[in-house]
Amino acid sequence: MITNVDTAIQTAKFLLQIKAIKLNNANPFTWASGRKSPIYCDNRITLSYPDIRTFLRQQFVSIVNYIFPDVDVIAGVATGAIAQGVLVAQDLGKPFVYVRPEEKKHGLHNRIEGEVKEGQSVIVIEDLISTGKSSLMAVEALREKKCDVKGMAAIFTYGLEVADKAFNDAHIGLTTITDYDTLITTAIKEHYISDQDIDSLRLWSLNPEKWSEDRM
Repeated sequence: MITNVDTAIQTAKFLLQIKAIKLNNANPFTWASGRKSPIYCDNRITLSYPDIRTFLRQQFVSIVNYIFPDVDVIAGVATGAIAQGVLVAQDLGKPFVYVRPEEKKHGLHNRIEGEVKEGQSVIVIEDLISTGKSSLMAVEALREKKCDVKGMAAIFTYGLEVADKAFNDAHIGLTTITDYDTLITTAIKEHYISDQDIDSLRLWSLNPEKWSEDRM
């Protein structure tokens, strides 16, 4: 779910303004899952814009304060959400850790960097949600340390059914600052996308698997 409609629209405008959202129907983007997509969201770009970075931090802090007020630790998912997580933890005066996709191959072989203790409550910060696989791997790693993962907050979600199912199966609530539907609606109103792009984006959202297979 998104936290606030007005905030979601403003966030979508910011992402479009700084070209964090990229469209390419002719040469679709390939996600880590192998899925093809006409749209790619690169939220790391927001870190280069202090006003937008501050805005997003404030939204994350509001989510934590109102939905997870008693959380002990802020965790970021490597690598995209490390910086965002640190900013949130700093603002709240909370400990911070980040979770790697897998253990390091050298040194201490850590999966979780930083100190987290059994029984501590954790909120996970993520930059975006696509299929949900890598995000939920971080949740699993924290649960293996016997942490109480209260939920996840992210800047953006593509709103894919596969992700919704994965979060439901993992019993993890997801709160996002903005989402795919808000982004597309805003892009149309602000004249960021052509009619051809609109049709392709709508077809992709209705059946991303078929859209992807047709372009393999």
